[in-house]
Amino acid sequence: MKFYRRLTEVKAISFDLDDTLYSNKPVMQAIEIKMIAYFSKLPLLQKYTTSQKILFDTPFWSQFRRQAILKQPDLVHDVVQVRLVTYRLGFVSLGLAKDIAQQQAQAALDHFISLRSNFTVPKESEKLLADLSQQYPLIAISNGNVDTKTLGISQYFQHIYHAGWQADGRLLKQKPVTDMFTLACRHLALQPSQILHVGDCGRADIQGALRAGCQAAWLSCYDVGKPITVLPHVELNNIIQLEFLLSN
Repeated sequence: MKFYRRLTEVKAISFDLDDTLYSNKPVMQAIEIKMIAYFSKLPLLQKYTTSQKILFDTPFWSQFRRQAILKQPDLVHDVVQVRLVTYRLGFVSLGLAKDIAQQQAQAALDHFISLRSNFTVPKESEKLLADLSQQYPLIAISNGNVDTKTLGISQYFQHIYHAGWQADGRLLKQKPVTDMFTLACRHLALQPSQILHVGDCGRADIQGALRAGCQAAWLSCYDVGKPITVLPHVELNNIIQLEFLLSN
């Protein structure tokens, strides 16, 4: 644990989800393999996997993701919608009619989402949430789309925020844009400086929290997020250190 700035009173804690409460890289690597298998078995695509030897992997879909965001820049903030549009554009490029492409894209998205939260949160992370939720209001602020109910940890959070279009039609932009932090402060009726945000990404989490006026704890153990370019209040080598930090 390293301290870079003086911590002041903490009245609530916000958590990033992926690569903060668990390691997300192996989850996504496993999903990549399963999604390739899913596409290769689709009857509509089998001729492309056999005759043209197309591998429906991330490099294949990334070209259509770029197209989607170029046409509608706000899609970059919604990982669910951008994946749906990416799949649809990819299917259309292969000659599928637009209505069939939309149906197949939705089915592929549904399959991806079923895989997305099919893992177990480490026991030490769940215990940490259980312990801290007895002392502080906890919230989750995520750029991703993991389902905390499926993971069995939603009960520990008073509020859970995911970037993207909301049910009321508004767009919550991804961190480091401060939309979700600002909304959390309003819902908790707290000043930003009273919230400690914990996350792995030096850009999304640390820059985002500090821009919003929150305190920031950088979890550096998974080494997958962007490196820090501004100093957080504290660096954690293990998420469990958070409980020790807050008990002193």
